[in-house]
This record gives sequence, C-alpha cells and structure tokens, in this order.
Amino acid sequence: MTPRDLVIRALPAFGGWLAVAALALPGGSPPRGAAVALFLAAGPGAALVRICAPALGSRPAEGPADRDAAFDRHSDLLEQATLAVLLSVCAVVLVSTVFIATRAFSGERVLLSLTLLTTLAACCPSLRATPAPGTPPKTRRTSRTPRTPRTPRTRKGSAP
Repeated sequence: MTPRDLVIRALPAFGGWLAVAALALPGGSPPRGAAVALFLAAGPGAALVRICAPALGSRPAEGPADRDAAFDRHSDLLEQATLAVLLSVCAVVLVSTVFIATRAFSGERVLLSLTLLTTLAACCPSLRATPAPGTPPKTRRTSRTPRTPRTPRTRKGSAP
C-alpha cells in the first residue's frame, strides 16, 4: 500500500474526527456547521464505497456507442460520488433511528457513532472484484482433480 492509498483510505475517518473536534467550537458557528454537515453528507458513505470500489469497477460502464475514452472513468467517479452521498444519508438515518428508538438521541452521539463506523470502515480491506458475466471461470487444480499421466522422460538419443 502506497502512502497515497493510505491517505485516501484515512481521509473520511479524519474528516469525522475533525467534525467531532469542531463540536468544541461555539454552537451555531459556521466552521462547526460546515465540518459536521460535510462529514455527515459524505464521510461514512465514502468509507463504505472505498470498501466496495473494486467490486463496483469490475464491470464496464454501459453508455452510448460513440463514447469518448474518458467516459468509463467519469461515469465510475460519478457513480461512486452519488453512492457515497446516498450511503451517508442512509447511515445517518439508520443511526439516528436507533438512538431515537432507544430514547438516547443526541447529535453528539450520532456524530460520534458515525465517526467510529467510518474509522472502522477505513480499517477494513477492500472487497474482491468478481468477473463480469460471460467471462470463463479460471480453472484451478485442486487435490480432487485427477492429473493426466506424464510420459516418462528419456535421455537424448535413446528410444522411448
């Protein structure tokens, strides 16, 4: 893993801890609101999308027949950004609902829980990509697969 990959992996978790630290600012201050809103809008989802990114990118994008070369890259980025925002909103709603149901709801608890979830997701390995449909499966030799008998080797010039 390169240092760049490590920074990208830890960026959503860092944003969460920055939002938790911003709670020390006075209530209603613009930096506090911006830090918390940006994290809640994209942080947890970005960490979850990073886990699924290899599996999401295993199938090529479908688009118009006369597409340019950058279509695949741009459509993958748009897909991941949209998915990150939607997963973040889902995580906020789910965590908030759990706290409301247990009668323990507070904004700080929701933010701290989502920050811990994001940190945990940043530590998880990525999923493996599955082959696209129609791709022939790779055959691996297992202990149950019978081997074909080899012909014995002979020295040069001798009869077989």
